[in-house]
This record gives sequence, C-alpha cells and structure tokens, in this order.
Amino acid sequence: MIKRRTSKQISIGNVKIGGDAPISVQSMCNSDTRDVEATLRQINELADKGCEIVRLAVLNEDAAFAIKEIVKKTPVPLVADIHFDYKLAIECLNGGIHALRLNPGNIGKRENVEKVVKLAKINQTPIRIGVNGGSLEKDLQSEDIPLSEKMVRSAMGHIQILEDLDFDLIKVSLKSSDVMTTIEAYRSIADKIPYPLHLGVTEAGTMRQGLIKSSIGLGTLLAEGIGDTIRVSLTENPVEEVSAGFDILKGLNLRQRGVNFVSCPTCGRTRIDLISLAKQVEERFKDIEAPITIATMGCAVNGPGEAKHADFGIAGGVGEGLVFKKGEIVAKVPEEKLIDKLEEIIRKSYK
Repeated sequence: MIKRRTSKQISIGNVKIGGDAPISVQSMCNSDTRDVEATLRQINELADKGCEIVRLAVLNEDAAFAIKEIVKKTPVPLVADIHFDYKLAIECLNGGIHALRLNPGNIGKRENVEKVVKLAKINQTPIRIGVNGGSLEKDLQSEDIPLSEKMVRSAMGHIQILEDLDFDLIKVSLKSSDVMTTIEAYRSIADKIPYPLHLGVTEAGTMRQGLIKSSIGLGTLLAEGIGDTIRVSLTENPVEEVSAGFDILKGLNLRQRGVNFVSCPTCGRTRIDLISLAKQVEERFKDIEAPITIATMGCAVNGPGEAKHADFGIAGGVGEGLVFKKGEIVAKVPEEKLIDKLEEIIRKSYK
C-alpha cells in the first residue's frame, strides 16, 4: 500500500486535487483554441476516454475570448495555459475558466500580478505554477547548481509571490525532459511546500520513448507517494496520454478504471499466435470500464493456473484453447472461437 504525501486539497471545477482525492489524469488539446467547435470536439473525445481535466493553450486575445464559449459546453474542468500576458489571464478568469497555468513572476509588473490574483481569489480559481527545466529565468540559468535545484528555486520564487498576496489555491509542476532531473526536482520540493503536485516528464517523445520515460518518472514518484495529478506528455493523439495515465496508475494500484490486460511472454511451449491473440483481446474489450483483469496465456497446461488471479482469461493449445474464470476452466473451444467465447462469457457478466 502506497502512503501518499499529505498535501492541501484544491478544486478545479468539480475535480478535487490533493489531500485524499484520487490522483487525477489530465491532458491538453492540440487544437486551435480559437476554433471553439474543434476544441470542444477534442475535449469531448478526451472526456470520453476518462480524462478528468483538460488544458488549453491561450496564445492571444482571440483564444482568450473563445474560452467563455468553450467553458459553457465543456464536460470537464479546463485549465488556461498562459505565458507572459496578464490580460489574457484576466479575460479567461472573466470567461469562467476553472484554473490557470501561470507563473506570476513572468507576467510583468507587480500591479499586474495583483490584478490577476485578486480576480482568481474572488473566483476561487486555482493557479498552477508550471516550471519547465528548459525555460528558467536567466539569473537561475547561470547558477552553478544542478538543474533540478534551479527548478525548485524557480518554483519557490513564484510560490512566494502568490503567498505574499495571500493566495494559496496553488498547484505546482516541475517538468524536465530528463527523467532523473524531473524525479530529483519533485523529491526536493515535496517536503518544502504543502501544495498538491502535478507530475509530468515534459517533451517525453513519441509513443514508445514517451511511454517509457513517463512510466519511469511518474511511476517512481507515485510509488514514493509523491503526486496528486498527472499528465503523460506524448507526441501523439492526446487521447493516448489519457490511456497511458490510467495504465500507470493501474499498474501501481492507485486507480482502477477499465480492464487490466495481462499476457505471458512467448516461449517454446506456445502453439498459437499469442502476439496476435493478445492484441485482439485488448482491442475487443477496450470499451469495458469495469476494473477487471483479463489474461491471454500461451500455454493450456499452465495458463489457467498461472493467471488464476485474473477474472477471465484464455489459454491456447494446439488448434484449440481454454476459457477460464478465476483460474477455473469454463469452456474448451477451437482456436478461432476463443475470443468470441471469451466475449460471450464476459459480456454476460458486464452488460
């Protein structure tokens, strides 16, 4: 059982972050925020996949104006991602945005920061301080200290600005494209602040490398109890980030949503096309949201016993295979009918 770090709880729309709230999964639209219909379409796709919070890039005034219309129809809370221009933050706050991603030290004069924070306080809108290892303040870049500590110092500086203005609806992220730098930064700040932490390895890469880096980085921190909400950053369709996020949480028994697929590696005992079969099983049952385990095993002799922890499963033999439930064999059918029989049994249980 993982003992999570204790943090202050905040709310982004109807989603609670930190405290004893479940670790939430986020993603970000890659649509043009000015295109309200396209952005809402993508938000709905992400929500259908289980995404609980969606971030939108607000690059200019037109995008900020569009936020008001998007907020009216969104099925999930939204975060406006803003850099440098405090007026965009004001417009998004007036438009009903649920949270801001904004570094207060980067939006100019103190009076401008005060305007944003005053309105965020009135609206009870959280602000995420998002530090990126590749875009630190110039004075920190020249410091002869590890990058992870530069990131922590940057975050602490931004936090101090908000705290000085009596604002504590804060969430913090410290992301680097280097996995170990990311881990070290979060570890360092975890016991320095009471605020919830948003985890991510930024610019992680395409599907394969991005998943590996994110799984190592996020998995390590989550296993240590660090982290309250996550985004798996992939150069891919954003819906893949959501699936990956839940899979990481599922692997650590931190969230149970959807099917946990298990399958054995191929070996000399395998007498069926196990690789193809496992992929078909995963595809066939990807719509099930119940937290069940389905196993695809290559050996009819040992398969049911080795996967007796699974709720349902199949094990291949020579031209035929077994369907089992909780380790007990419930059917023996020709190989080509294995998946259909498995589906028949599972769908009866989860209509």
